[in-house]
Amino acid sequence: MSDQPGTVETEADADVDPAGVEGSAAPPPEPSTPPEPSTPPPAPTAAADEPAAASAAPDEEAAASAPPEEEGRPAAGPDEDGERARAALMAVRAEVGKAVVGQEAAVTGLVIALLCRGHVLVEGVPGVAKTLLVRALAAALRLESSRVQFTPDLMPGDVTGSLVYDARTAEFTFREGPVFTQLLLADEINRTPPKTQASLLEAMEERQVTVEGRPRRLPEPFVVVATQNPVEYEGTYPLPEAQLDRFLLKLRMPLPPREAELEVLARHAGGFDPRDLGAAGVRAVAGPEDLAVATAALRRVAVSPAVLGYVVDLARATRSAPSVSLGVSPRGATALLATSRAWAWLSGRDFVTPDDVKALARPTLRHRLQLRPEAELEGVSVDAVLETVLATVPVPR
Repeated sequence: MSDQPGTVETEADADVDPAGVEGSAAPPPEPSTPPEPSTPPPAPTAAADEPAAASAAPDEEAAASAPPEEEGRPAAGPDEDGERARAALMAVRAEVGKAVVGQEAAVTGLVIALLCRGHVLVEGVPGVAKTLLVRALAAALRLESSRVQFTPDLMPGDVTGSLVYDARTAEFTFREGPVFTQLLLADEINRTPPKTQASLLEAMEERQVTVEGRPRRLPEPFVVVATQNPVEYEGTYPLPEAQLDRFLLKLRMPLPPREAELEVLARHAGGFDPRDLGAAGVRAVAGPEDLAVATAALRRVAVSPAVLGYVVDLARATRSAPSVSLGVSPRGATALLATSRAWAWLSGRDFVTPDDVKALARPTLRHRLQLRPEAELEGVSVDAVLETVLATVPVPR
């Protein structure tokens, strides 16, 4: 992480040969709380914990270029394409694991956000590999990535781009900012004033940037991964509720347990460099085409009326909780539906179950709730409220 104000770093993952070895492993969830996104059950074509899942994704473009008549077999259907895309995305976690110890839950959460074309807010203390996780994910998915170090003196034009006068042509030309990428790491987003934070709103929602009245489209896919430090609040600007609601997921990366921390030190003692992803063997095993196929496959995941009603009941229950002043909006309910469908598809199913909804409820909804001041003084947490809601709302049979 750069210490210079307004530092902007850009890297095209096709040219990157770095790999790092620092990370953390989230402790297993307590029995009384719903699990964070974690390793899904084995997909029909590849198991999540088998080394074979780390193999590179098939070259779909090469396969598509050969006419079916010459090959003597019919072209692959949507189901076969979806299976290949699922296997490739399952292999991404193994690649990221070469650079980051543990954090399978966070990796799965980021993959779900990419499938849903949503944005992620990652919260954790410094040194738990938040930045490294995003870099390794971009390398494994063959995505272009940029990094912006948010500081108090960062201006909106430093993020979105601005018009620059060209003395040779006597004209103003637009110089793209770091937001023109596929995976944008907004590092310590709560350290920049609201004016600069708001410069991301149009990009996050509309996938475009408007400068001098002219809209400019952003690449596909476009996902913002913003990080913030939950401990240090001096000199920070908390994100407003309207902007928090734009994030699909809020993931928490805690300090690693002793075993994972020993693994981190062992890798460093073995000569691994966190700034060199290539040395750790991280390679691209999936790409934007796999994400596009997977996104199309999500639309074919069935959702029964009972599960739809369960999502709505959960959202409405948060609004009437006594400790909550602001509950989940309809946007939050649609976000929970989208993440549940992505989780079901990654688990190898073409239908959503109530367990899928429960598994994604906390990371999808925790940043959309606002507690009453008296509840905060009593030590009530948002996750505790969500746990109560999940325990009281009837589960459809």
